[in-house]
Amino acid sequence: MVVKKKEVKVEPVFLDSGRLETLNALEGGPWAQQLAGVLQECARLTDGVQQIQLIKKVGVLFQQQGDGDARSPLLHGCLDVLGAMFFSLHSKNPLKRTLVSALSAVPGWLQEEAVGCLSRCLSERLTAHAPVLYPLLTDNISSCLDGSSLGERCIHSLLTEVLQFIQTALCEYHRQNSVLAGSPVAQAQLMQASLAAVKASMLVVQRAPEQVASALRTPLGPLLDALRGLLCCYTRLLTEGDFVQVVQSAAGMAVVLLTRSMLGAGDRVASVVAGLLVGSEDGMSGAPQWLSESCRGLYGGARPPAVSLFLSHGALAMMSWQGKGPGPATESLLLLVPTVLLGLDCSVRESSTAISVARVLTLWSGAALDALQGGGCSTGLRHALTGGAELPGRLLEHIYAHWEHPLDGVRHQTKALFRNLLKLHQTASHCPDPGADPFLASLMHSLLALEWHSKGKYSALSCLVEYLGARSLLERDPGLPAQLLSLMGDQSLAPYASDLLETLFVSHRAQLAACGGAWAETWHRTWVTPLLAALCEGQLDQTTYILDYCLPRVLKCSPDSLSHMVRALLDSQNRAPGSPGCRGALGALMTCLRAARAQGVLSHSSGELWGGLVPLALLSRALVHKHDQVRLDALGLVCESSRSTETLSAQEMDLIRHFLPVSLNNQSAGVRQQTISLLKKLLCRVRDSTQLLQKRLEQLRPEEPDQQGAIRSTLRSYQEFLHWLCESLFQALFPGASFPSCLTALTLLGLIADTFSFSTVTSDPGVFALGQSVTPAQAQSVLHCLTSSFLEVKLLAAQLLRRLPPPAVGLQEPGRVLTLLRATLDLSTSTKPFDSVTAAHLLNLLAHQDGLPDALSRCAQEQGVPFQPAPPDETESPALERNTLAVVRFLLECLRAEVTRAESSLLQAAAAHPLYGRAHCITAALQQLGAQSPRLAGQWRPLVCDLISVSYKMSDVVSPIVQSSSPEGLIPMDTDSESAAGLQRVLQEIQPRDSNAFFTSARQLGPEPPGDDPPPHAHATGGGGEHYRVTAQMVLVCCWRSMKEVSMLLGALCQNLPLQTLDPPRDGLITEQQVEGVGQYFRQQLLQSRHRGAFELAYVGFVRLTDMLTRSQSPALQQLPGRWLREVLEEVKSSGPSSKLCATRRSAGIPFYIQALLTSEPKSSSCGLLRMTMRELTALAMPGQDPPGDRSTVPQVHALNILRALFRDTRLGENVVPFVSQGMQAAILGFTSPVWAVRNSSTLLFSTLITRIFGVKRGKDENAKKNRMTGREFFTRFPALYPFLLGQLEAVANTGDSDSGVLKLHPSLFLLLLILGRLYPSPMDGSSSPLGLAPFVPFIIRCGHSPVQRSREMAARALVPFVLVTQVPSIIRTLVQDLPEEPGPGSRHNHIHGTLLQVLHLLRSHQEDTHRPHALRRPQTRDITAAVRSRLWLATRRNPCVVTRAAFLDLLACLCGPASGPAEGEELASLREAALGIVRASELLDSSALPSAVPGGPPYLQSLARLAVSASVESPELWGAESCGPQLLAQLLQSGAYEVRLLVLDAVLSRLQRDPADPGPLSAAHSTLAGLALRETHPHCLARVLRILSLLDLPWTRGLDTLEDRELLSWALSLCQESTHSVDVLCAALGLASRVVVHVVEQSPGGVSGAVLPELQSWGRLVERCGRDEQPAEVKLTTAEILVAATPAVLANKALPLGLAGTVALWRSLFGLLQDEDQDVRESAADFTCTAPPQLLDAQHADVARSPVCPAVALDLGLGLLCRLFHLWNEAPAGVLILTEWLLGEDDPEDVAQEDQSLEEDEFLFEKGEANLWAERLLWVRLLDRHLSGLVGAARAGVPVGGGELDRLSALAAEQHGAAQERLRTLPPEPRFLSTADFTRLSIARERAGRALDTIGSLRLAALSC
Repeated sequence: MVVKKKEVKVEPVFLDSGRLETLNALEGGPWAQQLAGVLQECARLTDGVQQIQLIKKVGVLFQQQGDGDARSPLLHGCLDVLGAMFFSLHSKNPLKRTLVSALSAVPGWLQEEAVGCLSRCLSERLTAHAPVLYPLLTDNISSCLDGSSLGERCIHSLLTEVLQFIQTALCEYHRQNSVLAGSPVAQAQLMQASLAAVKASMLVVQRAPEQVASALRTPLGPLLDALRGLLCCYTRLLTEGDFVQVVQSAAGMAVVLLTRSMLGAGDRVASVVAGLLVGSEDGMSGAPQWLSESCRGLYGGARPPAVSLFLSHGALAMMSWQGKGPGPATESLLLLVPTVLLGLDCSVRESSTAISVARVLTLWSGAALDALQGGGCSTGLRHALTGGAELPGRLLEHIYAHWEHPLDGVRHQTKALFRNLLKLHQTASHCPDPGADPFLASLMHSLLALEWHSKGKYSALSCLVEYLGARSLLERDPGLPAQLLSLMGDQSLAPYASDLLETLFVSHRAQLAACGGAWAETWHRTWVTPLLAALCEGQLDQTTYILDYCLPRVLKCSPDSLSHMVRALLDSQNRAPGSPGCRGALGALMTCLRAARAQGVLSHSSGELWGGLVPLALLSRALVHKHDQVRLDALGLVCESSRSTETLSAQEMDLIRHFLPVSLNNQSAGVRQQTISLLKKLLCRVRDSTQLLQKRLEQLRPEEPDQQGAIRSTLRSYQEFLHWLCESLFQALFPGASFPSCLTALTLLGLIADTFSFSTVTSDPGVFALGQSVTPAQAQSVLHCLTSSFLEVKLLAAQLLRRLPPPAVGLQEPGRVLTLLRATLDLSTSTKPFDSVTAAHLLNLLAHQDGLPDALSRCAQEQGVPFQPAPPDETESPALERNTLAVVRFLLECLRAEVTRAESSLLQAAAAHPLYGRAHCITAALQQLGAQSPRLAGQWRPLVCDLISVSYKMSDVVSPIVQSSSPEGLIPMDTDSESAAGLQRVLQEIQPRDSNAFFTSARQLGPEPPGDDPPPHAHATGGGGEHYRVTAQMVLVCCWRSMKEVSMLLGALCQNLPLQTLDPPRDGLITEQQVEGVGQYFRQQLLQSRHRGAFELAYVGFVRLTDMLTRSQSPALQQLPGRWLREVLEEVKSSGPSSKLCATRRSAGIPFYIQALLTSEPKSSSCGLLRMTMRELTALAMPGQDPPGDRSTVPQVHALNILRALFRDTRLGENVVPFVSQGMQAAILGFTSPVWAVRNSSTLLFSTLITRIFGVKRGKDENAKKNRMTGREFFTRFPALYPFLLGQLEAVANTGDSDSGVLKLHPSLFLLLLILGRLYPSPMDGSSSPLGLAPFVPFIIRCGHSPVQRSREMAARALVPFVLVTQVPSIIRTLVQDLPEEPGPGSRHNHIHGTLLQVLHLLRSHQEDTHRPHALRRPQTRDITAAVRSRLWLATRRNPCVVTRAAFLDLLACLCGPASGPAEGEELASLREAALGIVRASELLDSSALPSAVPGGPPYLQSLARLAVSASVESPELWGAESCGPQLLAQLLQSGAYEVRLLVLDAVLSRLQRDPADPGPLSAAHSTLAGLALRETHPHCLARVLRILSLLDLPWTRGLDTLEDRELLSWALSLCQESTHSVDVLCAALGLASRVVVHVVEQSPGGVSGAVLPELQSWGRLVERCGRDEQPAEVKLTTAEILVAATPAVLANKALPLGLAGTVALWRSLFGLLQDEDQDVRESAADFTCTAPPQLLDAQHADVARSPVCPAVALDLGLGLLCRLFHLWNEAPAGVLILTEWLLGEDDPEDVAQEDQSLEEDEFLFEKGEANLWAERLLWVRLLDRHLSGLVGAARAGVPVGGGELDRLSALAAEQHGAAQERLRTLPPEPRFLSTADFTRLSIARERAGRALDTIGSLRLAALSC
């Protein structure tokens, strides 16, 4: 890939004329004169690149000069000039680097003079006290020390002055920082300058150690004073929090550096630094007094906690930890640093500080490792750093608390710290065998015991594998590979699991190889076999992530494994090709081959085997497979290559030809993107290999003709392939093409234009002249794509049109520009928004044409627009700018007139000439100009003023609607008189006075309001006497879209146009006052608009404005965001019920306004505005102490809504995390407010904070464990929430768990349990953990005693994550033992029910959790079983409460079910027997014993039924109920409660679907099920029964009688007719009837009897009706499955059991389903290719049809199969007539046109109707015509030429063709733009009729020739 080099901008250097005149007056030798001449020439140039060349010449002159006179005045002058140039440039300027190189070449005899000149120049600048020059001077000081010996000597000579200057600069920066609050741009620049100054001072001190040391010998002196002053500056930087952390971190390093420089190396420095770390004055006792005084602020009691962090960083970075052994003080300091850092964990609030702590801890671990490895360390230090010591234990706690931190940097540093801890332990312990190390063994055991959803577990295990090897982990958990592969389906865990997998299999391979022997088979069995199984049987997500993350690493580790994979998968493919519903071995094979191809393991080889391994036929089959991922993998195998210059073979081009036509129309956006990406790689291969081949061709000698011929042949094949590709893509843009086809084709054409070119001029006309192959028809098809209703298609088409050859586009034709312009202007006033987008693209296209101004003048004359084209300018401005100026001027005049009309009649504007179209076109035209300064600035300035003023007027017209209280319904509720007056004027016009009929029916309006004079230019806006239909929707859409376009236009003006400023003076098109006015406009719209569409889009424009203000160089504009923010916050504080700010609609645009202001603040600044805003808002959101009636809650509502928006904004990143604790407290406390608005806003804020803390929900399960966090991590990040949540939970528990039994529900209960349910104990939490979750558990258990059932359920769910895996048995046992063993008067059923729910949720969670380690997934149940058995009375009638009975029965089902495994001893077997006895004695088998009105009765019966189903259906052998199971099942099926029957039937159906070959106890229930089907009345139960019976064998038995097939079929069909109201029953009955039909046909191979034929025909008609488009998707899906199953027996039967008409009707229904919009329906219908008889398929497609194919290929195969069936049935003539009738279709153009016209009159704005966006009717017509042509050739002799049917079809085709032609002639000019739908429909009808006429004509001609 060719990477375009970034163009480096070189700014020239400018010298004052006085210095040059002085240089001319000096005298010197020839060499000095030559040097002076070069410098003078350089000073006269204004191009920086040319100046670089001359400076290089100066360096050459220096190198060439040997000896000379150093006292030459001219030479001194030249050195002064070089010094002036050096110190006037910034270090990033390449010219300065060239100057450094030139000065380095100064000869030795001249260096002293050069140093003197540089010193004088620098000294002169250091004495200048202009703060604006400080950053440049600081940069110059750093540049002198950056590889320049002369510069370093210069700094040494001026050391005192330099340090004094840096001290002065830092003091000035400190002063400015306190003044610049609220100016984020200036503050960000100040932070950068401060950082540069601190770094420069450190560099100076490091480069001058001897001078610093000598300064210490004199107690008084300027140098020492400068050093002391610098220390004071560093102290202020560290102790004041207004500076960003990077500056403070640098200051911390500088403090330690100065201390080390002043005190020297050794323990003295370590003791002083240790004292600074802990802030103790005692540690400074060994330091000089002046040092203590300079650092006094660092050991004061009021210093910020982060000072210790920065000093720790400085100590680790600036002190040496390598070499000989450290002293005692140094060792103490080394152990002190992590202790200090770990103490900051609970006080860290900002994410940047958390990153710094993690980074410094990692830095410390590296320093400690250096100290240990250096030798000479004390035994105490080694013992303190051993794994079992206290300090490593605390560090492990830190790691566990931060290894899932949301910031990648913290996680990365935590992993590095863990790895270094292992190294420290290994170095300190000297253990020879890591496998026998108890610390590592304990660590491995605890890590493996963690749940797999803990992401930090993976990196920690990877580090352990590096020391222990993979074999240790595999011996402990042999199922680890399969476990990790099962996790690959989770997107959030796949990267971590793949990293661990790679570490494991690489380590295991190395261990096996070291042992020797035949180790490959063991490695393959351990790693490759589970991998292939996952690829074959896994879900789509799992296989995708295995391909992305895992498979390439396996092949990289072991390339030889590819052949093993291919052999295994080919054998599996041959044994079982795969069912239609799975990818199978073929998909896995393509995945492996693609990964190998991308890794370079597999290369293409010519022949019948791809890569020598796989047949090409198999690859062809995969390219048209039904599953998208299989096709993508096969395409990736063809397209991807490790070498971009690999030649494309003929087989690869043929495979692309096979793949592309059937893959363009794909509804999945992800599949389209991947397809385009792969084809882009293919095109790049063609380009790069072409360049390589052409280069080789040029290098070949004439005597090598064979190689030349081969290369030319390859280039010709490339050219043919590209021409075919372009032609195929252009052909896909036919009328009626679907959105996916158009999008894919246009994107690929754009890639071709990028990779190659559509230019007609090429360097080699014989190669890739793609522009010459583009025809005008193809260019017109691209042009007409602009009419698409999809914006992406419009944009791609507009971009492609600019790259096509202009002659093909045809805009140079006479009159073409005028015709298109007229259509464009009409589209710009359309009421359909996408028409205005089309108009904008057309105008941008026409703007490049020279004839546009004349066309605009012509249109202005026709429409009466006062437009005068601009006179020819003398500046030779580009044609694009002139045309754009004319377009904007014309549209502005039109818009001005339309705004005037809208002021008098908003309804006319909404109906005839909506304003937003013109405004959108203006915005699009301005964006085409870009940000460059226009040449016609004098004409643009007044035009911009007019645009702004007209935009304001346009906004004033529509603002009464969007700013009303209820803009959607236009209901006036405003109390403000001004806005209400404007709204009432509109309502008086559009709403009838006597009723609200306006909101339910449209109103007919004339073109002008009665009694008003028509405004000018009425005919220009579509008037002319037409009547319009206006609805509330149309008015609202007109208004909010107009507001949108105004916002976008004003935002574009401010963002793109050059700004005119006074300071600094700059010429532009828009002034500062206009920008501020636009800002005030946005403020009004965002703070007062009620309509979401209006203020959301005003926000987009306002963001553009704030972005421009941030980049502006004007100080006045930079201050605006801060000023506006303070103003709106004050307004929010003082808002009340009478305020104009919208307190409903989530505060409307107020949060958007504040968001835009805060996100514009530079990230490099201290974010002072954000911190100020968050502090004020969190304080405002907290409930006050006063009663609610004493103050307004409107400010609180606003604050909550604004906080929600700020916490949701990802652009603010981690800067809002420090305020999460206050936000969470405000949300929870706000939920207790009696005001509904406060509670509503608090709930929304709480939801946002949950997402901000725990991440976006990664699954549908609300209680999933993926978005969880350890309690330690949560409370470490948000320590303020620990006491708050604990106190709130205690209050909630005291409220709900009361002895009175009174219903009490605390408002905060739901929120507290919701957030606590996301936490789980940290693996390091103990009983004494300060932030452990143990204190919460008793309160959660007490919440389970609430009288409210919902609260008990929530408490049970919240308890589950709080219990560690190892504690589950003991917690369950304790809870069960708290239950009463006997009934008594003191039993409280709320307590019992809550306890049972908690036990039940604990058991279920630990049985079902797949992320839990295998060894801990099933808790020990022996003690639990005994405790439960002693309390069985709770499940019997001795317990009067059916709710607690049901809960106890669910507990029994969980304990005794299959999840507990086989009987573990007598306790569990006895418990199962007792449970069965309870079921037999219960009301389940005698439903009359339980009144139906008992609360909780149905759930109780369902709980009993679950136990009975487990014993009779799911696992009777586990319960020992093999003999009584069938009888129990029959009794359950006869239950009077439909809930019981439904539950049982679901279990039976699941058992049959899971194992249809082994029905088990269900075989004895056949008769019972048949009887139930005949008498069942409940629809859901009936549907389940029918589905079950359709899976059982026929015939049916009812008692002792056997139902006949005809009787059964008749009953099923009648059930279908009666069940049209129930989709579920209809589908089930239809499936059963189809099963009977297939059975009947299969039992009569010679033909069905006439007695059953009417039922078969009725079934065929029913199936055909159920497959129509208007049917629900479930019915069509069932129909598709039925047709697939019936294909071999009915559709492809030689005997035609349904007759020709009935069979063909079913085929037609199948073809319709193959073109259905629902993807599932299409793919299900495509499976018929797998069931069709293979002998009926032709040789070309027989191999493809063996596997599931995509619907497009299935449609082609189906038509071919039907044609062959016509031959087989001897019905080829009839088949010709049938297919010809299909070709004609069923629609008459005249009727359709009239119907559509009537529909258009009644349509509303948002009613789209039912439309199939996937089917392409024209493609179906062409496919049908192709197959019909083949059938005609074989059937021409059997079709009567003069037959009545043929004549009828001929007449019908001629009539339809003529009608379509006539209708097309009546359409307006440019019908594809102005009447798109009619033109598309009529074009398709014309082609259908034309093809039918051609077919009939060829048939007659062929018959006559015979």
